[in-house]
Amino acid sequence: MARKTRPRIAVWKFASCDGCQLSLLDCEEELLTLTEFVEIANFREATSTVLEGPYDISLVEGSVTTLEDARRIQEVRAQSRLLVTIGACATAGGIQALRNFGNVEEFRRAVYARPEYISTLSTSTPIADHVPVDLELRGCPINKRQLLEVLSALLDGRAPNLPTESVCAECKRRGNVCVMVARGTPCLGPVTQSGCGAICPAYDRGCYGCFGPTETPNLPSLVARLGELGMDRGQRLRVFRTYNAGSPPFRAASEAAHEAGGAP
Repeated sequence: MARKTRPRIAVWKFASCDGCQLSLLDCEEELLTLTEFVEIANFREATSTVLEGPYDISLVEGSVTTLEDARRIQEVRAQSRLLVTIGACATAGGIQALRNFGNVEEFRRAVYARPEYISTLSTSTPIADHVPVDLELRGCPINKRQLLEVLSALLDGRAPNLPTESVCAECKRRGNVCVMVARGTPCLGPVTQSGCGAICPAYDRGCYGCFGPTETPNLPSLVARLGELGMDRGQRLRVFRTYNAGSPPFRAASEAAHEAGGAP
């Protein structure tokens, strides 16, 4: 009896640091088990062997920052039955979305000896701004357990079981003392989606918002509290302009701080 064809998976890189692809490689033993059920047809971070599409599942890391990126993501979408974006770059534009608030031409002239050789867009945008996306997996980097859950769910034909609560819930499960209440440490945990295991608060640091905003973040309340903790408007602007600066809620919070200007 002929063996059933295994679903094909492809992994693609756009503008990014490769950290989310490394999260897949970090699965190690689980990845070896996964290859018994799927065929990894295109994963250049791991192998030079590339099999032609179409692909059943495409995992896309990175944002669109060049005209070539914008063209290539259309090709990826066309040969992918399901397209999953992984990480803050692919889902929100990443740290490179800081360019969206500045003048890219000025950056090019300041950084490069021959800026005319640099071809780039003035923005860094998430994949969903360019093609339909079937599922987004957030994080900087992504949580490898969540990635395995997504792949297992898609292969089983069910909806993935992913968290939607804030980092505060993870702190409670971990038994962390709230750094904002107990120590007055500014923290984005109340408005950030869980997924990291509350690593930073566990070491007496405030959450940096690596997994992006929750579904319904109460940003005005948190921004006011950050001010009470001594953060001036400039600091409140910068705290939302990190890994998920391009996400609509965090962008709105930083723009509100920018427009306010001046002293606290």
